[in-house]
Amino acid sequence: MDFRTDRLFHGGDYNPEQWLKRPDILEKDIDMLEESGCNVVSLGIFSWSTLEPEEGVFHFGWLQEIIDKLYKRGISTILATPSGARPKWMADKYPEVLRVDETRHRALFGFRHNHCYTSPVYREKVHIINKKLAQEVATHPGVILWHISNEYGGECHCPLCQEAFRNWLKEKYQTIENLNDQWCTTFWSHTYNSFDQIESPSKIGETQLHALNLDWKRFVTHQTADFIHHEIAALREGGSTLPTTANLMHYFGGLDYFKIAKEIDVVSWDTYPTWHKEAVIDTAYDNGMCHDLMRSLKGKPFFQMESCPTSTNWQSVSKLKKPGVLFAQSMQAIAHGGEGALYFQIRQSRGASEKFHGAVIDHYGGNDTRVFKEVSRVGATLKEIRELAGTTVNSPVAMIYDWDSQWAMEDSQGPRNKGLHYLEAMLKFYRGFRKQGVNVDVIDMTCDLDKYKVLALPMVYMFKEGFAGKVRAFVENGGTLITSYWSGIADDTDRCYLEGTPHGLMDVLGIRSTEIDGLYDWEENSFVPVAGNELGLDKTYTCKYLCDLVELRGAHTLMTYGSDFYEGYSCLTVNEYGRGKAWYVAADADKEFYGDFLEKVLKDSGVSCGIKEEIPDALEITVRENENEKYYIYQNFGTEAVNIPVPEGQISWVYGNGSDKLEVYGLAVARVIV
Repeated sequence: MDFRTDRLFHGGDYNPEQWLKRPDILEKDIDMLEESGCNVVSLGIFSWSTLEPEEGVFHFGWLQEIIDKLYKRGISTILATPSGARPKWMADKYPEVLRVDETRHRALFGFRHNHCYTSPVYREKVHIINKKLAQEVATHPGVILWHISNEYGGECHCPLCQEAFRNWLKEKYQTIENLNDQWCTTFWSHTYNSFDQIESPSKIGETQLHALNLDWKRFVTHQTADFIHHEIAALREGGSTLPTTANLMHYFGGLDYFKIAKEIDVVSWDTYPTWHKEAVIDTAYDNGMCHDLMRSLKGKPFFQMESCPTSTNWQSVSKLKKPGVLFAQSMQAIAHGGEGALYFQIRQSRGASEKFHGAVIDHYGGNDTRVFKEVSRVGATLKEIRELAGTTVNSPVAMIYDWDSQWAMEDSQGPRNKGLHYLEAMLKFYRGFRKQGVNVDVIDMTCDLDKYKVLALPMVYMFKEGFAGKVRAFVENGGTLITSYWSGIADDTDRCYLEGTPHGLMDVLGIRSTEIDGLYDWEENSFVPVAGNELGLDKTYTCKYLCDLVELRGAHTLMTYGSDFYEGYSCLTVNEYGRGKAWYVAADADKEFYGDFLEKVLKDSGVSCGIKEEIPDALEITVRENENEKYYIYQNFGTEAVNIPVPEGQISWVYGNGSDKLEVYGLAVARVIV
């Protein structure tokens, strides 16, 4: 179901159960939430031991009272299911709910997410409390959305999970002979005689069957998604029809979020960039790419469910956000299609693990802190730009990011076992597109390609069945394809393709990959332009890490390698296919190359954000729209003020003034009549 809103949400993770003995503080919290422009909080995320202190004994009164008080002050509630951390009584009475690690040792009670998603007991207990919350708490008009658990992750190797894994494999492969063939188990004489012989990967057992490793990761996603489905089913059984979300985490390697997103109604995620560890614009691009990934998971608006108002307590260095950065990060979530900018946490806990994690209200508890004033500025601004709520982000460009492919590539044992620099390569593509103000979707291989004009395949190692055909049709029908080195190497079960790569696209690209050279970290090569090349590229660029050697099969060369035995070999090519064009980038070139190359490819493809002026390097431009208007959202992530380049058309300013320079970490929003 859709989640629709006519306002932009501001608030965060609130844990009043930590302060039930201090009603004065609870009253003050609500005053400060209202003062700072917060209009929503998440409640109950880690509250199980307060909600059910003993098995079968439920205390919901305190939660209902808080929800009611918040509602009377105009503050809505996102109500959580408490499965992210189970109470001690459950672990003591039902030890099967505790996870078993890969060495087959069961964990003791502690931490959080230390529970088995397969355990019938755990599923039963979650079902009971979720259903009761739906029946007794979620009926309040102040509750608007379900927050399912918290940051799903981790895996369990217990006997229950082993059996579930085997059953999952049986359903997928049908026969053990088929599994052996797909997994290439004759290598090192690892052939299985029955599904009962299969164990999950372990450092004290099997780790060298890459297809086993890959299918285990897929199973973990399957079991997690099934658990989410189970959680939501309990809410529906309890009579709640409210939409659901689950807070995801950056490019989390443990779960395929495209599959997880199918279980929920709206995507939300927790973003904790390390600002000022590098140039601010570099961090902004990384954070922006993940915003776009989260938006693309369902092709719908999303939420920034958590961000830190100041410094975290778990990163290697707890760096304060400099003045203006909190504002800029919150507005970036909205710019990229978000419907809310929320924080962890509202009030700083007094003890235990996160007592020094930043919060809207710190231990001092006053409204005169720098952080509280910045939070209040965010709240006020979200009210000013409220008309962005419900608008969408439409992208002419898509990049493929596929968890299966990444898992397989990182386990492939070659051509570089330390540092494939995959996300860096993704980010260089993304940065090149976004420097031109062009919106970008980040999709997987199952997504439809028809609505895009440009498709990028950065290191798409795995081509799943049917994917090459989709890409071929995309180019044939007039699309622009940009493929990189180390793409189209293996199939769905990580078996290498025979008869040439990139599999299924050699004629589309007009090349065949013959060899790939892994460079030491200290080695470099270069991209040298061919005189008179069709894009007019005239600079030499550095490349590192991986260099693909290609055989031309109809493609034209624009740049060649500058050194080593493959000096003069093609490293940037183009081929016309059908009504479209296919470009091939053969090595891990520097970001300056992608900036220049993709600017020219976009122009060649007729793709533009609608701004003809040059866009300053540190200015990020994103466009949201509805039927009648486009909203150009400008953010300055540089070190000095910049001019705002404006599109043609009838312009009015929703926020800021286009005739002025945009200050550092500043925001401007222009409305353009379509």
